[in-house]
Amino acid sequence: MKILPICLLTSALALSACGDTVYDPRGVEKAETLLSVSASGQADTRPDEAQFSAGVQNWASNAEAASSETQEDIAEIVAALRELGIAEDDIQTSAVNVQRIDWGDRRGQFQASNTLSVRVRDIEKAGAAVTAVTGVGANIVSGPDLRMSDPEAAANTAYANAYAAAMSRAEAYADAAGMEVSRVLYIRDAGGQQGNRWLAGAQATAMDAAMPAPPVSVAPVVRTQAATAPQNESATIMPGQTTSSVTVQVDFALVEK
Repeated sequence: MKILPICLLTSALALSACGDTVYDPRGVEKAETLLSVSASGQADTRPDEAQFSAGVQNWASNAEAASSETQEDIAEIVAALRELGIAEDDIQTSAVNVQRIDWGDRRGQFQASNTLSVRVRDIEKAGAAVTAVTGVGANIVSGPDLRMSDPEAAANTAYANAYAAAMSRAEAYADAAGMEVSRVLYIRDAGGQQGNRWLAGAQATAMDAAMPAPPVSVAPVVRTQAATAPQNESATIMPGQTTSSVTVQVDFALVEK
């Protein structure tokens, strides 16, 4: 009977020991040291569009009258927005409601309301848009939600900054240990946030079990009731900047210098 070499009868771990490398699921070789780094990156971007809600609510002795008056008001709101250059595709009905009032001074009357979601692609027109709708009778106004037309571009800048930070930290560790970075073994997108928008990261694997991602607090969307602005004066909307903040986890292989 032919006897096979001992190495061929051993497990995968022992088999690899017969060569120059040691088996490791992350791909670390015998002469390398594993370094796992978690780093964050940020990017500030000026929002270039806004979204807000505008609508009306009316009361009448019957549902038909309340609904009819509300529909007339909505038509005026839409017309005012169209005059500003807001496309019809950027004006969407978000809520319609008709109900009988069974309490208070309006008991027995009917209340009808209709609310639109308005997207202003030119943020410079956002204040004028709010003023326009309140000027024609909108008594339900909330927002704005300031956004970026290309949120991925801002997020990608933050991720590039996070990776650069991870590489810089790895090089600092390596230098302190008298080593140098040989190669990148693994990169995981740990997610983050962009203003009030959550950026989902890649799902963690078994290798990440001992490396919990840092907690990320998501800011709530703030809705404010808008007052009617004086005629010929636009509501003041300051775009400011939206911060994209993300985290990446990177595994490096270090070798002796």
